[in-house]
Amino acid sequence: MISCKEIMVGLDKLIPNPICELEYTKDYELLIATVLSAQSTDKRVNMVTKELFQKYDLKGLANIDIKTLEQIIRPVGTFQRKAQYIKAIAQSLIRDYEGKVPNDRDYLESLAGVGRKTTNVVLSNLFNVPAIAVDTHVFRVAKRLDLAALEDDVFEVEQKLMQFFPKDKWSRLHHQLVLFGRYYCKSKNPECLKCPFQHKCKYKKI
Repeated sequence: MISCKEIMVGLDKLIPNPICELEYTKDYELLIATVLSAQSTDKRVNMVTKELFQKYDLKGLANIDIKTLEQIIRPVGTFQRKAQYIKAIAQSLIRDYEGKVPNDRDYLESLAGVGRKTTNVVLSNLFNVPAIAVDTHVFRVAKRLDLAALEDDVFEVEQKLMQFFPKDKWSRLHHQLVLFGRYYCKSKNPECLKCPFQHKCKYKKI
């Protein structure tokens, strides 16, 4: 089995400056962008939020016409449901925290459309809370590197990654694993020749 140190060293060489690729300037923008990113790509979300956040602040989103919102966010998919989420989130933040995103896991997970993965992204990026958000890329990479079992669900993968890696590295590794899965260990046509872990990966295609 590949060691924790091997993975951290390999990812540091491959992805030395990992960052969240969702574009935002305000705390609520990251929260909303992360909700929009479900079953979509960061690139597509950034195209949508560029228009959305230029036209509407949080108060504007709380009062926006749903059909107007749906048209703006249509490219990210499941736009009708996400439009309802965004408006509800904006209303909740204004009502409960004067428009601020709180460092409160329970509250964030109670918001419409916000689950554990989204909460982990927000807490990690906004408040430096150690967290590993398991998206589709992290989910795939963890199983290909045998850090989780094939039958494990998202929560089980997260727990195993948290046990495997040092807590003070979780947030950095989350971004590295996302980017590694997005650009190297892709679902289709993975870049195995560029992978520092190919000798330990049973899914390699060389």
